[in-house]
Amino acid sequence: MLFVPGDSERKFAKGSASGADALILDLEDAVAPSMKEMARAHVAGLIDAKAQNNWMFFVRVNPLNTGLTFDDLAAVVKPGLDGVLLPKVNGAADVVRIADELGKLEAAVGMEPGTVRIAVVATETAAAMLNLASYVPAPPRLVAMTWGAEDLAAQIGATDNKEQDGSWAFPYQVARAQCLFAATAAEVLPIDTLYANFRDPAGLEADCRRARRDGFVGRIAIHPDQVEVINRAFSPTPEQIAHAQAVIDAFAAAPDAGTIGIDGKMYDIPHLKAARRTLAGA
Repeated sequence: MLFVPGDSERKFAKGSASGADALILDLEDAVAPSMKEMARAHVAGLIDAKAQNNWMFFVRVNPLNTGLTFDDLAAVVKPGLDGVLLPKVNGAADVVRIADELGKLEAAVGMEPGTVRIAVVATETAAAMLNLASYVPAPPRLVAMTWGAEDLAAQIGATDNKEQDGSWAFPYQVARAQCLFAATAAEVLPIDTLYANFRDPAGLEADCRRARRDGFVGRIAIHPDQVEVINRAFSPTPEQIAHAQAVIDAFAAAPDAGTIGIDGKMYDIPHLKAARRTLAGA
């Protein structure tokens, strides 16, 4: 999911050709306060002009505490919009509130109910950290959850959110893990947060592979050059696909078995479930 500033035609054009699965046109942090209204109108025009593309059109609206959210939604909810990303949510109640408004706006412009989906940045406030369980079961329209460390650090008064070696400090490791657990429990997509250094593709790839190992299925990108690395890292390799197929075939050949031996290693039902997820990802 590639962030694109909502006030930049040039960056939108570049992002459209990046290979991202979704573009997130940003009306929040990437846009100066003096440019908010212009960016809103610009993004609305881009939705009107959307061609048939192989990416989804999302908009990150401004947070509910700014007083701008509903004006943002009124401008961008129209045919061509696939979803909205909600920042600084405090829990599922905020999603329900936005979902209700989306229903009214869809009806007003003749869209099918439920067309516009919702993704959330689920860990940007201290209250949000205490309310992650509220997403289970998933509220209406919720399809993905990601997490963020910068706003959370600012709210709790942290002087930094990283260790000296560049790894996340403990509170943000908790935020990352809790977002992963909450998204999985809600049966929506867990999306890892951004990797800030867009000039470090090797570091990005290593971090993406750790994220995929842990259970995340995708990542936020902040520069088009990051997209190819992210797509590659989160896609199963031919070797992983072949191994998953071997596990599935072995269990299919012995439908009454709870465990299977393959090349001297034992596999049980959790391995079978993992193999099916690998093929679904492929």
